[in-house]
Amino acid sequence: MTGILAGLRIVEGSAFIAAPLGGMTLAQLGADVIRFDDIKGGLDNDRWPITQDGRSIYWAGLNKGKRSIAVDLRNPKGRELLTALITSPGEGAGIFTTNMPARGWLAYEELAKKRADLIALNIVGARDGSAHVDYTVNAITGFPMVTGPVGHEGPVNAVAPPWDLATAYAGAMAILAAERHRRMTGQGQRIVLPLQDMALAATSALGYLGEAVVNDVDRPRYGNEIFGTFGRDFRTSDGRFVMICIFSDRHVDALAAAGGFAAAFKKIEAEAGVDLKTDAGRWTVRAQLCAVIEPWVAAHTAADVGTALKKAGALWAPYQTFRELAANKDAVHDNPLFTVLDQPGIGRYPVAASPLQFGAVPRQPPRIAPTLGQHTDEILSAILGLPDHEIARLHDEKVVGGPR
Repeated sequence: MTGILAGLRIVEGSAFIAAPLGGMTLAQLGADVIRFDDIKGGLDNDRWPITQDGRSIYWAGLNKGKRSIAVDLRNPKGRELLTALITSPGEGAGIFTTNMPARGWLAYEELAKKRADLIALNIVGARDGSAHVDYTVNAITGFPMVTGPVGHEGPVNAVAPPWDLATAYAGAMAILAAERHRRMTGQGQRIVLPLQDMALAATSALGYLGEAVVNDVDRPRYGNEIFGTFGRDFRTSDGRFVMICIFSDRHVDALAAAGGFAAAFKKIEAEAGVDLKTDAGRWTVRAQLCAVIEPWVAAHTAADVGTALKKAGALWAPYQTFRELAANKDAVHDNPLFTVLDQPGIGRYPVAASPLQFGAVPRQPPRIAPTLGQHTDEILSAILGLPDHEIARLHDEKVVGGPR
């Protein structure tokens, strides 16, 4: 393995998003991440999106660059093998991540008997142990009640799973923090990361709880407007949409230059007694600003609007579909973040590496996701030291799976 985390080994028992994505984040930085699954596949083995013949594009996306071992999780021999793998010796080993129920043979206390300095990250639903996923956690945060068009009644769920994403990256950070602590003190530890608490922490940090308590208000829906400044979607003459935002003095001037709005902006400031160089000023007169900008956008094609905004240095972006993104030359095809890989059973498509760019270590290109149990034999041999005949016997007894 190469990369800034070369020499680190993490054993992962996971499913769905937060735990696999956290592990993949570390794998893309060079860590040896070994994911174990049941011999028949994990809970997310066939999760959508899938190909026309049922292969999970989702699973491949979240497990790039990992090694896979398939074991009968109900078989005591299989559990013994995984216990030995999780607690195997080595300075960079002895790290375990899971969002499975960490009890019984997977309990930290049991595993730590085999390796006292074990680091174990347990991602749970809520701090009381109750089951939750991103969608149930999001329901309690308040966000679904302010998402959606003005006047809409009832919740609007998020399409992207924000709390899974945040938990994944927080989990990766927690592993590195605990590994540093172990190197300095020799101590291992159990880390508990509740998905619900991750969401609540972010909701608090962004001021939503403070606003509700201090101002005693429930924020209403504002549709696609950016709360507290200026930003909204606009439709072009050819039926496309662009997002135009203002977050600084420079953005005001650039937008004015792009559409020839300088005089109109000054008139708005004078009539309303506001300063467009402030967030409060822009928010107060957002309707007046839209009344100036909207006709200009509606009278031009998306290409013309984009050219003018880009030339002026305005803050904007075109709305596009996933297929349009995949075909985008600047965002994908000419971006060194992406490499076109041939994922077995799925096909060729652009795959992203880690977005982090370290000055001292070159960015590692993305690697394909493994097939179920692809590395079973090499893990049993190279890490656990089992001879070939013993590995063959485990296959014959259906304790382990994968290509032989």
